[in-house]
Amino acid sequence: MATILSARRRRIGQLLNPLAAARHLWRQRELIAQFTRREIEGRYRGSFLGLFWSLAQPLFMLAIYTIIFGVVFRSRWPQARSESLAEFALTVFAGLIAYTLFSESVGRAAGLIVGVPNYVKKVVFPLEILPFSVVGAALFHLLVSIVVLIAAQLVLVGSLPWTIIFLPLVLLPLLCFSLGMMWLIASLGVFVRDIGQLVAIVLQGLFFFTPIFYSIDMIPEPLRSLILINPMAPITENFRRVLLWGTLPSFAGLGLWLLATLGFMLLGYAWFMQTKKAFADVL
Repeated sequence: MATILSARRRRIGQLLNPLAAARHLWRQRELIAQFTRREIEGRYRGSFLGLFWSLAQPLFMLAIYTIIFGVVFRSRWPQARSESLAEFALTVFAGLIAYTLFSESVGRAAGLIVGVPNYVKKVVFPLEILPFSVVGAALFHLLVSIVVLIAAQLVLVGSLPWTIIFLPLVLLPLLCFSLGMMWLIASLGVFVRDIGQLVAIVLQGLFFFTPIFYSIDMIPEPLRSLILINPMAPITENFRRVLLWGTLPSFAGLGLWLLATLGFMLLGYAWFMQTKKAFADVL
């Protein structure tokens, strides 16, 4: 009995070792790149307009939300340089593209393993790379949206803030958090099929609890703490700081948040690797 428990502890310890996890995933880098490319191309296969559709939905929703919140409710940001509707739209778009990466990735997680039973049963396949391909495709669409945002910023404002160089640093917690959630939910989705419905409801609620269409400063103090608990709140705010407002993120807060999301990602990876041996029995 003691030997079994010791072996189990060593196995979990190996999975929670960030260097060991990084080496394992690095060995799969070519497969990750192949599946990411297939994920991107598969979305537009047979489509006449191709890449345009990666922008159509967020731009359409941006137009709707800008009219509702910018024109009807006349929402504005205290940090904005002006009261123009165009600047409000850019501010909304910066938060929207950050949340879209998270929602696109996590929204697909519950059915990720269930949807590929052949990889589970008939092939020796590293299932843990599948979340990488989904997040990688979502990252590609985010970068396309950022190019559009930068172009609009140049046209409407005439300049770009120098703080844009910190975008990769601000992006890291979003990627780590998304991957950790995907590994966790993808595993749970195999054993609890209702998890997909629950995730859809949570993502919808989280969307309105994320400061995309309103500033955190506009929220009354008792509710502000509830908004700040949302992991996506500091991510969207930092996106706006470096992309639009030219202000530096709080490096102390960003560092703590990066460590927290890295730890969460590692826990999600360890959970997935520990539970994937039972996938074939369930599927």
